[in-house]
Amino acid sequence: MKPNKQVGGNHYKMKIEPIEYIEANYLPFHEANIIKYISRWRNKNGIEDLQKCKWYIDRLIQLETNKGDS
Repeated sequence: MKPNKQVGGNHYKMKIEPIEYIEANYLPFHEANIIKYISRWRNKNGIEDLQKCKWYIDRLIQLETNKGDS
C-alpha cells in the first residue's frame, strides 16, 4: 500500500516506493536499509547514501560469514 504522505522531502519519486517493496517482501533490517539507500542516493545524499548502502552490505556479509563460527 502506497503511503499517503512522505515525511521529509520528495526523494522517493518512483513508481514503487522502497517502503512498499520492503513491506511486500518482508525484508529484514539490513536488507531494507540497502534498498532504501540505493533507491534514494541520486535524489538525496549522493555518495553518502552509497557509502551507507555499502556499509549495510558489508555488515550483512560479515554477519552471514560469522554464522558458521557459532
